Amino acid sequence: MAGNSRRRGARRNPGSKKGPVVGSGGQRRRGLQAKGATPKAEERPGHPAARRTGPAARGAASGRRTDSGPERRGDRTPERRASRRTAAAADGRETIAGRNAVLEAMRAGVPASTLWVAERIEADDRVREVLRLAAERRLPQLETPRAELDRVTGGAVHQGVALAVPPYEYAHPDDLLQRAYDAAVAPLIVALDGVTDPRNLGAVVRSTAAFGGHGVVVAERRSAGMTATAWKASAGAAARLPVARATNLTRQLRSYANAGLAVVGLDAGGSAELGDLSVAADPLVLVIGAEGRGLSRLVAETCQSRVCIAMAAEVESLNAGVAAGIVLHEVARARRQAG
Repeated sequence: MAGNSRRRGARRNPGSKKGPVVGSGGQRRRGLQAKGATPKAEERPGHPAARRTGPAARGAASGRRTDSGPERRGDRTPERRASRRTAAAADGRETIAGRNAVLEAMRAGVPASTLWVAERIEADDRVREVLRLAAERRLPQLETPRAELDRVTGGAVHQGVALAVPPYEYAHPDDLLQRAYDAAVAPLIVALDGVTDPRNLGAVVRSTAAFGGHGVVVAERRSAGMTATAWKASAGAAARLPVARATNLTRQLRSYANAGLAVVGLDAGGSAELGDLSVAADPLVLVIGAEGRGLSRLVAETCQSRVCIAMAAEVESLNAGVAAGIVLHEVARARRQAG
């Protein structure tokens, strides 16, 4: 009827994509059609019963990682995302951070895959030399925001530069002796017993290189390794001085003793003071224990003698890095006097 064309909803409004709104247009009839039986709780996505019996639960029970469930959702936290980006950026490699450490690694020709440089970095002589060496080696250089560089280095003090290198290649303990024999000098080796702080390891490496040592030996277990933190603490000395790993430190010390080296342990309860060390100019292995605990029983029994550093009564012990520097300075002084 003509009069019905003016009722509300019967005609499309100008500019509207929708048609008439009066009537259901069959929507109600289709809504009444059967949709089948209600699925079981285990078959409904998102239902607690489905999560308890789904792939995530089965993977957790078998110890395998799955792509769903709480483990996967935990990856969405900022900490997990940062760790994944760091691992992907470094491609499973160690990251050396800091201008001195990166420069020494570049000078030593340490294999590297990527050089990171912070945006708008204040370049000094070290940075300019690093960039020059990287250009000569055609090493990929990435200019990145400092926030990203913080993530790449794991929060280390990078000073605007970082270098991705392969995992550290440890020397064999016997190679340290050969290094001294090639130089035609009395061997001087530092062995660390139970030192677990990589910063102490890096400091020992730095002191050993500074005072003419031929290498550092660490135990394979329960000991710090040459990580990026140790590289940083060594201020690049790790690129010049080899670090060896011994499967059994006690057995390795006995091997050094059989080769004619004096094995001397640094112990707060030592019978002699450092100034009385008579074998400083001879082939020598200095054994330094962890702060507080000192030398382990088997290692202490293996040492041919034990010396101590005279300290004030209020101070119980020094950390391994400081103690190594003091002892090595005394040994270097005695060797210079012996001529």
